[in-house]
Amino acid sequence: MQETQCDIRIQVATSYIDDQSEPNADRYVFAYTITISNSGDVAAQLISRHWIITDANGKVQEVSGDGVVGEQPHLSPGEEFRYSSGAVLETPVGAMQGMYRMEADGGVAFDAPIAPFTLAVPGLLN
Repeated sequence: MQETQCDIRIQVATSYIDDQSEPNADRYVFAYTITISNSGDVAAQLISRHWIITDANGKVQEVSGDGVVGEQPHLSPGEEFRYSSGAVLETPVGAMQGMYRMEADGGVAFDAPIAPFTLAVPGLLN
């Protein structure tokens, strides 16, 4: 039996949305752009997502749901899918991490981890 390799890579870029944030009201809005790349040799579909969002006060929000931005992208080997979304925190610094539930062609389900990344107002962290 030939072994197939599922290799989903996830890159994240973040930005602070100044004009939607209200620091006086403890409202800090961040955008993030995710690029999901299929570096393996088997096609796979993103089925669902699970995020853990933590602010500087230790408040944790968990967000789960089907797909991302209303889509369940199917990625053939070498393909990538990019989307943007956002998060609202009560503090000027926070972190996100999570995973995508993927299903390879052939029906094998697996998790693609999303490494922790920081959300921070520019100039706050060195």
